[in-house]
Amino acid sequence: MYKLRPNIAQQLKMSNWVDMLRSHYNWCLNDRLTQYAQQYIQGDYCDIRTKAEACPITCFVSKNGATGEAWKDSQQKNPRRSAGDIQITALPELKKARPWYAEIDSTVLQQNVKRLDIAYKNFFVRAACPKSIGRGFPKFKNRSNFTSFTYVMGVKVQGDKIYLPKLGWMRFFNSRPIPTGFTIKACTLRKRQDGWYVSIRIEDKTVPDYVVKPLTEVKKIIGCDFGITKLVHLSDNYQIENPKFLTNKKTKRILKVRQRRVNQKVKSSANRKKATIKVGKLHKIIADKRQAYQWYVANKIVSKNVDAIAVEDLNVSAMKRRCKPKVDEQTGRFLKNGQSRKKGLNRSISDASWSDLILKIEYLAAKSGKVVIKVNPKHTSQKCQNCGHIDKSNRDREKFICISCGWMHHADINAAKNIRDKAFSIVREDFSELKRPKQRCGDITALYEQTP
Repeated sequence: MYKLRPNIAQQLKMSNWVDMLRSHYNWCLNDRLTQYAQQYIQGDYCDIRTKAEACPITCFVSKNGATGEAWKDSQQKNPRRSAGDIQITALPELKKARPWYAEIDSTVLQQNVKRLDIAYKNFFVRAACPKSIGRGFPKFKNRSNFTSFTYVMGVKVQGDKIYLPKLGWMRFFNSRPIPTGFTIKACTLRKRQDGWYVSIRIEDKTVPDYVVKPLTEVKKIIGCDFGITKLVHLSDNYQIENPKFLTNKKTKRILKVRQRRVNQKVKSSANRKKATIKVGKLHKIIADKRQAYQWYVANKIVSKNVDAIAVEDLNVSAMKRRCKPKVDEQTGRFLKNGQSRKKGLNRSISDASWSDLILKIEYLAAKSGKVVIKVNPKHTSQKCQNCGHIDKSNRDREKFICISCGWMHHADINAAKNIRDKAFSIVREDFSELKRPKQRCGDITALYEQTP
């Protein structure tokens, strides 16, 4: 990611583009919801699992539906357009009705519609398989969560200058030169608290793809247990510190002071905006420090002399869920349910950002040809590594003392070793499944030979 150095005119233009693209995104989403409401009467629905038309009783969201030309002019096997194609086809009419949209590059407008398509696709993936990686239903965007747009054509880079269609040449801090032989596939401009940034996606077809090692060739595995006191505990007795960028005493104090200054200023005043910018810059510094440290940790783990890395398949959103309320049956008043204490734990979990760290480990492992195995974290911190006894009372904070055999160890390192053993069992199961089809084929042929 490079920091841009636009002039005042380019800054105003990019800010206007973001506002217009956000309005267009929200209009497209509202159009799809409206079309679904109209199709609710007609009965044109899709089943979430099979993605085929189904009864409205079994389905509540329509995959395709938008205002515009739903059929192609050419005689093709499937002349019907999808919802995204309908909205992309309607972009010339949008520019005629709203001339200010003609100032935006056409590929940027098309990518804005495809962004909504991806959100719909992620929702259907999650609905079809709840355990898969997916998102919730697309939401309307506001100024805080819509700050970027994407180019896919016409981008050029020369030294410390970048050419963006309809924005012109723009200087940027060339902190990492693009290697020779690579072509620019796309670039995304993003507005942050201290200015504009651009991330460039490049490709070189001569570079071979990374080949991931199959599970049958896995011999060495290292287990990783994520925590708060220490960020990562490895099965080789190595521990990685957790700096706690957001929840340390100094940062909490600075953040508290800056947020208090925002509240003391008059609403909608210039001084309040300045104070808000300072809070945003502090959050950006914290996020950048966390990301840099996570890349360092991920490199440290992947550089181990192993074939696979075993991590926990954590449901972080469920871990941060609020406690269930307790109500007194006689008076009807709410009782203490421990949520005030859990609030600090939720902040620590968010500060550790385990999900982002796992994504970085997966990315670097794929580049190194290693495998990342996700295991079920159930009973990993309660199981004795020596005798296999599972009991909640085995663990006392960071100490692990088995009540069955008396074995003592560090609790989190013991959990990391259990995660490693679970990964080994997954590898053995995968190896046994590869052998099963041969036995089944033999059984089937023998059965056919016995039949008259």
